[in-house]
Amino acid sequence: MTLTFDKRQLSVSPSLAPLQAGELDRQQDGEAALTIGLINNMPDSALQATERQFMRLLKATAGNRRIHLHCFSLPSVHRSQTAKCHIDRHYTDIAHLDRLHLDGLIVTGAEPKAATLPEESFWQELIGIVGWAEANTRSTIWSCLAAHAAVLHLDGIERQRLDAKCSGVYDCAKVADDWLTRDIPSPLKIPHSRLNGLRKHDLIRAGYQILTQSQQAGVDTFAKQLRSYFVFFQGHPEYDTMSLQREYLRDISRFLAGERDAYPAVPAGYFDAETEKALAGFQQRASAERKAALSAELPALTIRSGIAAGTAATVIFKNWLGYLSVGTRTTSSSAVRGARP
Repeated sequence: MTLTFDKRQLSVSPSLAPLQAGELDRQQDGEAALTIGLINNMPDSALQATERQFMRLLKATAGNRRIHLHCFSLPSVHRSQTAKCHIDRHYTDIAHLDRLHLDGLIVTGAEPKAATLPEESFWQELIGIVGWAEANTRSTIWSCLAAHAAVLHLDGIERQRLDAKCSGVYDCAKVADDWLTRDIPSPLKIPHSRLNGLRKHDLIRAGYQILTQSQQAGVDTFAKQLRSYFVFFQGHPEYDTMSLQREYLRDISRFLAGERDAYPAVPAGYFDAETEKALAGFQQRASAERKAALSAELPALTIRSGIAAGTAATVIFKNWLGYLSVGTRTTSSSAVRGARP
């Protein structure tokens, strides 16, 4: 998928269109366009929602910049036939990564299937992307499971299984000054949804800078300067208001269908008090009766006000695009790449 953003238009092409000579380097205000890749490894149920979330963020923070966004999927991520058709129609073949000369890359997490990351079907392809991104991007964002995979590959840091799933909207405090977190209010509210976590002292010992963290959820955002500036999200700042609700309802349906053993905990700090009370009652009934048909009898759900979905992400992505743009003004993209650290 090739997207071209500017403050006046959003155009979508279903395939990688041939680029005219110099197209990526010209813009009306003299600033070069940015080429960004999104490697979307999210499960089929969240595939298109993830596209929309990152597209919305990039459009909201692009300003006067033109952004060429290309979506990719790792071939080793298991997909339904419907998802494969969507990817075939709208995604760029990942073999074109070198051809596109990306300025920045975003790599999403994936739904864990195996006990350890090296056992995941996509492990070899994903660690190949780590090496490629370090050598070929100015900065790359690694989200959730992709962040865990990257630090394991780079520094041997093992994720730790949590006692319970970390799911909810958490207050995260800025703990270091960095260009990425400039102008971010502290505390900021960030959604998290994961079964594993990284220990702060392991990251610091390996040279990572902790940027934001939560007393309840632990490390949130951290970074490391390699040849590319790598940014890591344990949370999901890109999530929209309904994302955690969709995941929670999916997990309830899986429990009722016998596809998971434990009933999911209510996402922390997400639903209002009345909804949480109603959900506690429904959990008692579901645990006693446990049949798939009960999914249709869930109580009405109301998300609490003030969760500020997307607020922090807007600032983070604005700063990230600014970083990618440094040195691109009135300069050819090839010259900029030659100047990268």
